[in-house]
Amino acid sequence: MNEIVENIEYELKEYIQTFESIESIISPDSLKVNIKETEDLFAQDPNIWSDPEKAANLNKQLQIKKQNLADYKLLSETQDELLFSLELFKDDSDESLIPDIQNLNTNFRKLLKAANLKFLLNGEYDHNNAIVTIHPGAGGTESCDWASMLLRMYQRLADIKGFKFKTLDYLAGDVAGVKSVTFSLEGDYAYGYLKSEMGVHRLVRISPFDSSGRRHTSFASIDVSPEIDDSIDIEINDKDIRVDTYCASGAGGQSVNTTYSAVRITHLETNLVVTCQNEKSQLSNRKTAMKVLQSRLLQLEMKKREKEINKGLAEKMENSFGSQIRNYVLHPYQMVNDLRSNYKTTSAEKVLDGDLEDIMLEYLKWVNSNS
Repeated sequence: MNEIVENIEYELKEYIQTFESIESIISPDSLKVNIKETEDLFAQDPNIWSDPEKAANLNKQLQIKKQNLADYKLLSETQDELLFSLELFKDDSDESLIPDIQNLNTNFRKLLKAANLKFLLNGEYDHNNAIVTIHPGAGGTESCDWASMLLRMYQRLADIKGFKFKTLDYLAGDVAGVKSVTFSLEGDYAYGYLKSEMGVHRLVRISPFDSSGRRHTSFASIDVSPEIDDSIDIEINDKDIRVDTYCASGAGGQSVNTTYSAVRITHLETNLVVTCQNEKSQLSNRKTAMKVLQSRLLQLEMKKREKEINKGLAEKMENSFGSQIRNYVLHPYQMVNDLRSNYKTTSAEKVLDGDLEDIMLEYLKWVNSNS
């Protein structure tokens, strides 16, 4: 048999096991029944839209399930086509089939990796949008610049995954970079993908701000929480918060807003503080800040639950989030190393360009193996 085909057939054994694992998770027959029942409910129940919020959330869940089923069907059909092509080659050893087999194999592996990542996203809020905050660590301009590099990385990830990127709060650095930024990523499973990013990120490089060309180490922290939707009830009483208003300002003191439109909300019990100054009106900024605060409170509640459900994993994750979770080395060599899953890649520039899928997949595998 041709060596290329032999290698593909050998590797395929492991990939088929992964496919079967995905198949058992998604349970396509049960999913079809569930989709049909929900569609029938919309078609037959005239009162379903009497509660618009509940109906909208049910419809959102329906669309997610239909997309999951479509992804599974495409993966299954690609696997069948690849297996058929391999059998055809075995029967007549037609060398002209090899390019098609290679293309099918590449496509199957790509679809399998995406499916494996997606179907590991089985947390309660994984399908929600994500709210992300980046804070530079100590180090002045150098750390602010590193925070802006991470911001660009997540903007590029949003482009790749088809997420809608929206800046909620932005404070520019005094010289360069970002002092603080909060943004949302809107799209199916945005929180599920981004939850792997929560923690401290460390950069080692030759500083562009050092005329002596010395190597510098910078830190920045990433906070990620699921965006609140209509299905989640997080009540915040006025007596539990303090609201301060102030004048918003642009980079370097430019574009200073002469009205008190910027809003800072402090949650008194937890001492959580959120700010918003990107909208033009104080009312809009307050609404956005409250939404971010609700998400942060939900995140705290999720951490409490994790400790109760699985103390071992919760302690491991807490320790990781308390220190650095990932190293990015750009000098004297290139390496990105996730310290939880121990995933390593020398393609540091690709990672900083938003290619985070492999890192996220290995993180989810690590979480599942420790749960």
